[in-house]
Amino acid sequence: MRHLLIPAAAALIFAGCAAPEATAADAGETARTITVNGEGGATAAPDMAVITIGVQSEALNAADALRQNSANMTATINKLKELGVEARDIQTSGLSVNPRYNYEKNRSQPEIIGFVASNNVTVRLRDLENAGAVIDQAVQSGANSLGGVSFAFSDPKPLQEEARRDAVADAKAKAELLTDAAGVRLGKLITIQDGYVSSPQPKMYAARMEMAQDSAVPMEAGESEIRATVTLVYALQ
Repeated sequence: MRHLLIPAAAALIFAGCAAPEATAADAGETARTITVNGEGGATAAPDMAVITIGVQSEALNAADALRQNSANMTATINKLKELGVEARDIQTSGLSVNPRYNYEKNRSQPEIIGFVASNNVTVRLRDLENAGAVIDQAVQSGANSLGGVSFAFSDPKPLQEEARRDAVADAKAKAELLTDAAGVRLGKLITIQDGYVSSPQPKMYAARMEMAQDSAVPMEAGESEIRATVTLVYALQ
């Protein structure tokens, strides 16, 4: 019987020794912080347009379709360079040759009636004042398809920095407002975490692509905006 009591007594002694240590850990005060997210933006008139110009050609066989397409695209690229567009601003963005089918006779096994070759280039136009004229002449030189127009900044860094500063100011203002409303004091800044910086988004957009004879394509760049976010963590006093 005495052998059964000894382990129980030992267990009680051990538990009694461990209890004060657990109580001390529980008594430790957790640092109080506040985390806020900030968002900012910077807006300016873009200085560059990005367009997609393409050539589509049809022929009875793939070789002829590709040959005709290559000739028209070469003429288009040469015209772009002649108008002052640098080689670094012209990039092939799509090249394909696909058959054309006739489904009227047999839908399960359609007849090949020809081939379509397609070639697209993405072009950056750094001279916005003459962008419309460049597009018009490029189309007249051999291109027969024109994709959408987007506007960008050749050097977006200054706007990105301005957007980040605006985001930090927004986060700081939120932290001051929240702590004041809660009746606590805002302490020192502990961490800063950079968030995303968006690509330029058109704030005002009006690019009309009607092909007017003997006139340049009218274009209006409007304004574009760059957005940024940050996360700040403050201590609370």
